[in-house]
Amino acid sequence: MNGANTAFVLISAALVMLMTPGLAFFYGGMVRVKSALNMLMMSFITLGVVSLLWVLFGYSLTFGDDIGSGLLGNLDHIGFKGINPESLWGTKPDAVPVLAFAFFQLMFAVITPALISGAVADRVKFGAWTLFITVWVTIVYFPVAHWVWQADGWLFKQEVIDFAGGTAVHINAGAAGLACALVLGKRIGFKKDTMRPHNLPLVMLGSGLLWFGWFGFNAGSALAANGTAANMAFNTQIATGVAMLGWLAYERIRHGAFTTLGAASGAVAGLVAITPSGAAVNAWGAIIIGLVAGVVCSWAVSLKYKLGYDDSLDVVGVHLVGGILGTLLVGLLATDGVGGLDQLGKQALGAFTVLAYSFVVSWLLAKAIDVTIGFRADEDEEVGGLDQAYHAETAYDFSAVGSSHVARHTVASIQDQAGADAPQNKKVDA
Repeated sequence: MNGANTAFVLISAALVMLMTPGLAFFYGGMVRVKSALNMLMMSFITLGVVSLLWVLFGYSLTFGDDIGSGLLGNLDHIGFKGINPESLWGTKPDAVPVLAFAFFQLMFAVITPALISGAVADRVKFGAWTLFITVWVTIVYFPVAHWVWQADGWLFKQEVIDFAGGTAVHINAGAAGLACALVLGKRIGFKKDTMRPHNLPLVMLGSGLLWFGWFGFNAGSALAANGTAANMAFNTQIATGVAMLGWLAYERIRHGAFTTLGAASGAVAGLVAITPSGAAVNAWGAIIIGLVAGVVCSWAVSLKYKLGYDDSLDVVGVHLVGGILGTLLVGLLATDGVGGLDQLGKQALGAFTVLAYSFVVSWLLAKAIDVTIGFRADEDEEVGGLDQAYHAETAYDFSAVGSSHVARHTVASIQDQAGADAPQNKKVDA
């Protein structure tokens, strides 16, 4: 066992775990206040559900020896059978404990279904969502991760490069988000009512936590404290910063403002795009990837209004499009003789195979849930807010504010609206 690498992998796993609460804050600030807690819970619930499934059979299906087709691992390690603290992953002298590797990969499995939640915000039954992620990680995520990252997975053997999750995480989640959005239909008031983020500081906090945790996500995928990890961490920072600038420049030209939401979204787009390719490109490649991702993803999020699908929080525009861009650009920008048209073809095979599989299976699963127990919240629950409907709570409690202060503020506001000449001694029914 290599102690330095083991410590590096464990720290990276903890950073990736932090990304799920970061995602919850990022998404939670983007929705309307009446469903903010529900949005947080849709991410947090994956920490419990997927952790349990990972021990029961998820790790074995993903990283167990292949059953012979390159499609799925066996069940030799069900319940972590045969794995103990002394079991090693990798080759000496760089090997780390299997439990450290499994802990790291578990966090990828946790955040991937959480990403989908942004596409269906404001309109999903919480129980149905929990059922969806339980089945989805079993029949979609675990097999796809096996294809991409296990040595005998079929896409791995096709030499598809996905260093840290462009296909298995982002394209996978983005395609599933699109499928679910189409099954559920549009939110009530889509393109009619204002659906502004209720808390942009929370969005910025969430994006900052994602950015911070992503160094574990990307650099940690080297599974060693070495030059590859350093290159990946450096390129992650460069691409993310440039993507933020590209997004802001595009929206300034198109919409006349540099928005905080744009800065946060641009940063996430850069993080997504550099994920599959960062270890195979140099700093100039990272700049190009970041710039392309920032501009193209900013343009892509507007497609939902033109095409009529309601991707609530832009999962398709950022994660699906960003994942495709990052995966394909490996073929054009990879260094050390890896890049070229041949590699571009391999990357396209990986990207669009995962997209098609995830979309079709996710659509069928969402449809099955919808026609059986119902996937979409009732109209009254959606209009009134999912926080009260499913969690019996509200995100913000103003009851502690003095009633006299509230009354005075309300009266003053009404009088101001009535005009400066309104009688100040007239009784106002607040």
